[in-house]
Amino acid sequence: MTRTTAALFSVVALCFILIPPQAEAAVTVGEKVTEFSLVDVRTGKEVALNQVTGTNGVALIFVATQCPYSNAFNQVMADLAKEYRAKGIAVVGINANTTEPAEDVKQHAESKGLDFTVLKDDGEVAGQFGATRTPEVFVLDKEMVVRYHGAIGNSKIPTTNAAQAKADDLRPALDAVATGSPVQVAETKAFGCMIKR
Repeated sequence: MTRTTAALFSVVALCFILIPPQAEAAVTVGEKVTEFSLVDVRTGKEVALNQVTGTNGVALIFVATQCPYSNAFNQVMADLAKEYRAKGIAVVGINANTTEPAEDVKQHAESKGLDFTVLKDDGEVAGQFGATRTPEVFVLDKEMVVRYHGAIGNSKIPTTNAAQAKADDLRPALDAVATGSPVQVAETKAFGCMIKR
C-alpha cells in the first residue's frame, strides 16, 4: 500500500468517525407534509396524496399484511373508513414493508375487507414521516398539516386480539379534524411490528 493510499484510507475513516449518520427525517405534529405519490395496490396506478385526501383531511395508517398488531385492527380501520368518509376524512393505508410485495398487499386488503385506498411504499414515505411501526397513524387536516400521530387505539394496553381492538386514541382526533377543532391529545404511543425497510 502506498503512502498516498494509506493517507486516503485514514481520511475516509476519520470522516466516518467525525460525521454522524444522517438522522431520519420525521414530520412532527403541527408541520405541513410534503406532497408525495405512491402506487395504489388495487389499480396499479400512481396517485398523489391530494388525490386520496378527503375534503377535511386524511388518516394515513402504516399497515402490514403479516403483523398481528396491524391485523387486529383490520375491522376497526374498515369501520373508520366508512364512518369518516361521510365526514370528509379519508382513511388511507400505506404498506412500507419491503418484504411484502404489492400483489400480496392487494390480496390482503381484499380478503380482509379493507375497503379504502391502500398504497405501496418502498420505504421512502415511511422515512419522510419517521414511521417505524404497524399500525401507526398520521392524521392530516385539509391543509396537509399533521394534527395527530400515534396509535389507532389500545395505546395503554396493546393488543393482537381483534375482539379487543378499539379506536379510542384515533377517533377523538378524527372528530376534531372533521370539524376544524383543535386535537386535544395530539400524540400517543404507537405499538406494533417494526416496518421492514
